[in-house]
Amino acid sequence: MALQTAIVLAAGEGTRMKSSLPKVLHEVAGRSLLGHVLHAVNQLQPNDLRVVVGAGSEEVTAHLAQIAPKATTIFQETRGGTGHAAQLALAGKTSKGTILILAGDTPLLTADSLKQFVEMHAQGKFAASVLTAEHSDPTGYGRIIRDDNDELLRIVEEKDASENEKYIFEINSGVYAFDGEKLGAALGKLTSSNAQGELYLTDVIGILKSAGESIAAVMIDDFTETLGVNDRVQLAESAAMIRDRINEHWMRSGVTIIDPTTTWIDSTVHLAQDVTLHPGTSLFGKTTVESGAVIGPRSTLTDCQVKAGAQVLESIAVETVIGEGATVGPFTYLRAGTQLGDLSKAGAFVEMKKASLGTGSKVPHLSYVGDATIGDGSNIGAATIFVNYDGVEKHHTTIGDHVRIGSDTMLVAPVIVGDGAYTAAGSVITEDVPAGAIGISRSEQRNVLDWVLRKRKGSKSAQAAEASSDKKKK
Repeated sequence: MALQTAIVLAAGEGTRMKSSLPKVLHEVAGRSLLGHVLHAVNQLQPNDLRVVVGAGSEEVTAHLAQIAPKATTIFQETRGGTGHAAQLALAGKTSKGTILILAGDTPLLTADSLKQFVEMHAQGKFAASVLTAEHSDPTGYGRIIRDDNDELLRIVEEKDASENEKYIFEINSGVYAFDGEKLGAALGKLTSSNAQGELYLTDVIGILKSAGESIAAVMIDDFTETLGVNDRVQLAESAAMIRDRINEHWMRSGVTIIDPTTTWIDSTVHLAQDVTLHPGTSLFGKTTVESGAVIGPRSTLTDCQVKAGAQVLESIAVETVIGEGATVGPFTYLRAGTQLGDLSKAGAFVEMKKASLGTGSKVPHLSYVGDATIGDGSNIGAATIFVNYDGVEKHHTTIGDHVRIGSDTMLVAPVIVGDGAYTAAGSVITEDVPAGAIGISRSEQRNVLDWVLRKRKGSKSAQAAEASSDKKKK
């Protein structure tokens, strides 16, 4: 299959989205609407990819530079219809070979369906082919008008359709394949004599048909692939369908998803066999999860690497590497730059940022670890704080191998705790602790006797103290 040119129409205003963001840049499953379309089109390997932009052109062009740097952008300053957009896209270009034209707001289209469509067009040597679908609610779509031989006669937009034509359930998907030379000639014959005063690409079908050219209407098996996105409701509906498609793919690939309806996986995520995802799990960006890992329930990972056998329970992680057999959670927040070694633990109510935790080391609970390096086999006691910020700059803390940090220790960076060292519970460590030493920094305890009886006379505490005193006397 040789596809000469693909033209993606992405110039629409998208007013029904009611958003400052151009419609085609709204995201579902880790890609923009336009990104989904281009991902499918690129698998056809067109020799020339052209994207017509209009509303929010600067933002859309910048986005294209990231996701499709080889694409040519064409600016449609005045939105004069799909026919006008096609004219602009082909202006000054020799129109030869097969040209595929489609909209940039149809994220459900698959590369397989597009390949089959273009192949049927090429094999039949048609002047034009239209991808159609049967839709239970065709409102808003152009209708496919067939002749007595069940061949495509023309396409009528809903605003120009008669009452009888509006009852036709076969709709135009907005996906076309053309013979390039014949398309170029027909585009020059378009007129704007219609309800919207625009140049319709659909009118090319009637022009070619009148000239005796062969036209094909190819009905897609799954009409949902043709659904466009015009508002937030349709955006959510498309997201749910893509979610289900992605989840089905991974389940058939050997991933256990306990509740697919509450599990959201971006198109860019990769999962190995025998991964288990519990309800409420969301995997975003370029997250990868290796075999035997268990994620969730209620966990969100973005751009993370989760290695074999790791477990993440009710936690959030961003740009984090979670080592083999490591455990995370519950209620843990791992921020960008965190690396957990194999068999390590970031336990309940722990936050880590730009920190590395060595093999077998543990931060079991209620601690903040920021800008730190922790060696192998070390244990960070409950309620330990790595004091990394002095109000102006961030500073680093280094903890050696097999260190024991006592509960409620404050490590005031920059500071180093050497291999095998300890810190006493409740210490504020402001100086380095040598290897094998114990760092103690707290004042001597002083008990003021009968303070409660004098200062809190009549309180329940005082009553309890008095009762205790009376018991001792007896």
